[in-house]
Amino acid sequence: MASYEIVELLGDGISAELSESVHTVAEVMPFALRFTPMDLSDGNRKKQGESIYDEIEAKVREVGTAIKYPTATTKDSPNRILRSRLDFSVIHRPVQTIPGIETNFTKSIDIDVVRVATGGTYEDPGRRIGSDTAVSIRVIERHPTAHAARFAFKLAKRRGKNVCSTSKYTIQKATDGLFEETVGNVASKHPNVPYRRELFDALLAGIIMSPERYGVIVCANEYGDFLSDSACGLIGSVGLGDSASFSFNDEGEITTAMFDPSGGTAPDIAGKNLANPTAALLAMGNMLAHVGEVEWGNGLRAAVVKAIGDGARTRDIGGELSTTEFTVHVIDTLKESI
Repeated sequence: MASYEIVELLGDGISAELSESVHTVAEVMPFALRFTPMDLSDGNRKKQGESIYDEIEAKVREVGTAIKYPTATTKDSPNRILRSRLDFSVIHRPVQTIPGIETNFTKSIDIDVVRVATGGTYEDPGRRIGSDTAVSIRVIERHPTAHAARFAFKLAKRRGKNVCSTSKYTIQKATDGLFEETVGNVASKHPNVPYRRELFDALLAGIIMSPERYGVIVCANEYGDFLSDSACGLIGSVGLGDSASFSFNDEGEITTAMFDPSGGTAPDIAGKNLANPTAALLAMGNMLAHVGEVEWGNGLRAAVVKAIGDGARTRDIGGELSTTEFTVHVIDTLKESI
């Protein structure tokens, strides 16, 4: 039996319920997932201080693959710290309409947001100049942009999609100009993948009017953050999205990967078996595909979508199922399809 070690970063709130759901699904797989749990909860962060990040960084670099559950942002953001320590330069957010979930958006959407995870203005806290002016420095770097572009084109080729790069290149000519130049250079090496660039404001309108025109969208840090949450809003909830973060070596090969649900800790329902594990199971599906179990990874993602479409829903999306009951429905659907 094949076996894969996975670092499991336990967090706060509904983290325990999501972990239990993932472990329950893992038990039906024809291979072993060996989870190495590490406590990243707020309480343990306060207790251990920086040493917890030293331990996690070393273990994730050693193993190469991690799944992370929601963590409370108190003194610092664990996501930001992990991104910096593990050199994550690319974030992938797949967003797909899930039949059966009521939304204000009537069209179907199926896009992959590929975001440069570094630079922009996010790494500069800015500064005040006098009492009435504030500035921040915006940075675009060629290498992280190239990593994101290569990832985007490989993903588009694998999924039979087009690639669209987006920024405000007509206004931010230095920074966004470098971004588009870099993506364009990568595009030239993938002539069989349809590619175009669009201004970010026009792209936001385009997704609402004609979402079928968009496949893989590659963008700089802030744009990717705005776009991925907006797209999740179109499918019904930010909590329905999953995310993956990647670091690369000089040859452009993935060295470390972390998969996580994009929702928060939901402390109001923690411990009540009411959490919706959809995003965690979607993240698990992407993680399985990453380690080489593509059929089971894709099958799990499809099973989650089908189970919801067939009426299996937790309370937050109009149903009555508990976390445990929903997980069982997903497993039954998965067994039927594979």
